[in-house]
Amino acid sequence: MITAHPSLLRELVERCETLRRRLAVDNSAQTARQLEDATYTLCVATGTRRLDTALFVARRQLAEAMRRDQPLRH
Repeated sequence: MITAHPSLLRELVERCETLRRRLAVDNSAQTARQLEDATYTLCVATGTRRLDTALFVARRQLAEAMRRDQPLRH
């Protein structure tokens, strides 16, 4: 399976989380549109259709990338 680069996933996860918090405070149409765009991109990158699922998959992929890059020490 092809996965997005960890730096892209990290950026998208942070963007979606920030926009969700901002939308809860200001509820503006602009913020809602930005979140919709970021959600779409994250869903495409993770092969999902819903934001919560995309965030879960992205975090799992990020954790796996961290494990691959930092092997356990004995």
